[in-house]
Amino acid sequence: MKNILYLFLLISQVFFAQNSFEKGNTLYKNGEYQQAIDVYEGIIKEDKQQSAELYFNLGNSYYKLNKVAPSIYNYEKALVLKPHDPETLNNLKFAKKLTIDEIKEVPKVGFAKLIQNFTGIFDYNTWAKISVAIGFVFLLCFIGYYFSQLTLSKRIYFIGMFFLLVALLLSVAAAMTEKDHFDNDRPAIVFSEISEVRSEPQKAGSPIFLLHEGAKVYVKETLLNWKKIELTDGTEGWIDSSTIKEVK
Repeated sequence: MKNILYLFLLISQVFFAQNSFEKGNTLYKNGEYQQAIDVYEGIIKEDKQQSAELYFNLGNSYYKLNKVAPSIYNYEKALVLKPHDPETLNNLKFAKKLTIDEIKEVPKVGFAKLIQNFTGIFDYNTWAKISVAIGFVFLLCFIGYYFSQLTLSKRIYFIGMFFLLVALLLSVAAAMTEKDHFDNDRPAIVFSEISEVRSEPQKAGSPIFLLHEGAKVYVKETLLNWKKIELTDGTEGWIDSSTIKEVK
């Protein structure tokens, strides 16, 4: 009886969350962007529904109101849940045009770039699914090899198993690399209109440079009310924790 009650409550929660989401979409279509934001934020606050579509629509609503940091932040949140989504990437590109800071990205070169390009094709969940699929096909080839009576068939199955084993090892390695990258990657968005980045985690630290609303940084370390950040061009410094908001 208790399990049935829990199931009923869960279904009810999902149903009301979906109704709220549709209500927010209707408000957005009617141009009532702030009201749509209130509905979307309410869903997140209640933890009823966390989806890439929700964050995407929330980002769109903030963008319509020219609120740079919240729009970029929510697009980034959507990409965490749905990486490489073309619509989100496109809208994020437009939102970034509203930012002031022009931070260059230092690309990786050589072998490191090749690895990054390969593993970055899919997120770690997709790589894991690919690994499972390859493992299943490998098992079928092994069964075929074991029960086959013909020499030619055994040879074909053996060669197939060899290539599948290589593919399996590559996919598992890619999944582990992307999972490690996901766990250690801590992107954050600057929410303050102007933020000073200092050489030390204290107010007495000398200012190094300024960041403006919407700038994307990567958190490397946290010390009390300060966070050590790194930009895509490799520049590092300490920033007040209250001025940024981590995406994950």
